Amino acid sequence: MKKIVLTGGGSAGHVTPHFALIPHLKDRGWEIHYIGTVDGIEKELMEGHVPYYPISAGKLRRYFDLKNLSDPFRVLKGVLEAHRVLRKLRPSVVFSKGGFVSVPVTVAAWLLRIPVVLHESDLTPGLANKLSLPFARELCLTFPDSLQYIKGKGMVTGTPIRSELIQGSRSEGLRFCKFAEGYPTLLVMGGSLGAAILNQTIRENLVVLTRRYQIIHLCGKGNVDTAIKHPRYCQLEYAKDELPDLFAAADFVLSRAGANSIFELLALAKPHILVPLSRQASRGDQILNAESFAKQGFSVVIPEEELSLQSLQDNLLQLEEHKEQFIKTMKESEVKDGAKNILQIIEDAARRK
Repeated sequence: MKKIVLTGGGSAGHVTPHFALIPHLKDRGWEIHYIGTVDGIEKELMEGHVPYYPISAGKLRRYFDLKNLSDPFRVLKGVLEAHRVLRKLRPSVVFSKGGFVSVPVTVAAWLLRIPVVLHESDLTPGLANKLSLPFARELCLTFPDSLQYIKGKGMVTGTPIRSELIQGSRSEGLRFCKFAEGYPTLLVMGGSLGAAILNQTIRENLVVLTRRYQIIHLCGKGNVDTAIKHPRYCQLEYAKDELPDLFAAADFVLSRAGANSIFELLALAKPHILVPLSRQASRGDQILNAESFAKQGFSVVIPEEELSLQSLQDNLLQLEEHKEQFIKTMKESEVKDGAKNILQIIEDAARRK
């Protein structure tokens, strides 16, 4: 049986695309294993689905921190641990979604001459993928614009989308939230950890916003405000099995601009507003993601610094007025679900081992 090792971690965005690939890999006869950190979110999400192997990993930082002195030794330890796992499993290929755990796995695979396929979700490559690229066979890219930032390896594939997302039921989503037909529904999502600025803006202006909208608010782990009770407001830390139904129930979406989330919105053709993380809080990848989507006519963008009740209302009105045009443009896009393209690259890498 063909074997593949998946890796990636540090955030849900480095893990959830694997779930889009796993059913296809199983259908094609692959035996699947996962290497992640001892206590990262990838362990929480992946353990129980496929065999999981924890290793050490040092965080990759662009700023000064005393841990920068010790973490290289953790990376080296991670390489040795990953080498031991890979030597035992002898997979045909390693597929990496990035995050700091992926670097020791990629290096160990290279030492064992196991081909590595990387995938970059954002428009510009993250630090982990930059460090891993010399040891990889191929780099799959989500955005066509990304080619200008890559020297040598790089192929535009899109990002894998979980097939169950397009199978949701609007009526079930409304029933879950105890909402009724007749009001437009706004889905607010800030990622697995939530987004403080989105949470604050929605809650401070809930009375005004709910005059027109029913609001489904995915506020992030530990961010539910139990003091808020409103018949047109449903708040959840995050959604799992019910997520397809919540997407189906949503007429409009307010979201951060992480690549996985926005490509899910593209695949679902959901009219949306993006509020990317500011450069002060990130390397600016979400800003570039959002600019690319706006340029292609998929998204309305509000810079984080300009988010207010007025800017939100104005842009929601723009979405409503041009709803059908946004939907049409997104449905005409050629880069949606990249699962088929990525699977082909994985199969090719394994054959050329």
